[in-house]
Amino acid sequence: MGKDKIRRFNENLTFRCLVQPAFEEVFGIDHPMKGKWHEFFGNDNPIVLELGCGRGEYTVALAERNPDKNFIGVDIKGARMWRGAKTVTERGINNAGFLRTRIEFISSLFAEGEVSEIWITFPDPQMPKQRAKHRLTGPLFLARYAKILQEGGMINLKTDSQFLHEYTKDVIAQNALPVEVASNDIYGTGYADETLSVKTAYESKFLAQGMPITYLRFSLGGKTEFSYTEPEEE
Repeated sequence: MGKDKIRRFNENLTFRCLVQPAFEEVFGIDHPMKGKWHEFFGNDNPIVLELGCGRGEYTVALAERNPDKNFIGVDIKGARMWRGAKTVTERGINNAGFLRTRIEFISSLFAEGEVSEIWITFPDPQMPKQRAKHRLTGPLFLARYAKILQEGGMINLKTDSQFLHEYTKDVIAQNALPVEVASNDIYGTGYADETLSVKTAYESKFLAQGMPITYLRFSLGGKTEFSYTEPEEE
């Protein structure tokens, strides 16, 4: 492990805004923070998650633009998350935090209805069929989100991957989920507003390569179970 990574891991331990549960604290059991995230922020404002937050650029930007909401970036990569946690600490941003854990464990960390909205920004599309269960908009993950989202809570997917965009649209259609927005190119169509125009380092790179950025906003329609059948190849 490089010295810089070790330094970041050590500094992570000093950030009040960063929670790092041990594996044994979340595997199959409820963590003490579950149902108490409003106490963590010291207010009753809505809680919004960014899943797979990476360096936390979107979490920080959303928090600065929406002081009436609380934002939590979730990722397992502590060395990347260090950047977001350090920015929040240095700027004194009180409505943003970070949670280092696997997304598979979120129902051990958040109570029913504790989360008002979810953002998924530029996740790995997990294109091989054998990786389908790892797609963050697949049935297994939607079932996890259903356990923590408020009724009518929205899920936002912003990605450069046309594959993941179309896959998610298929999952939505097969489960008859309500869709608010479906855009194949938010910048080319002029749809991107102040929030959608926030650009991570990955997004800037994709745009420089001429790749369109897609966006989906949908809810789970009160469902708790989801299914998906791969379309037959022609």
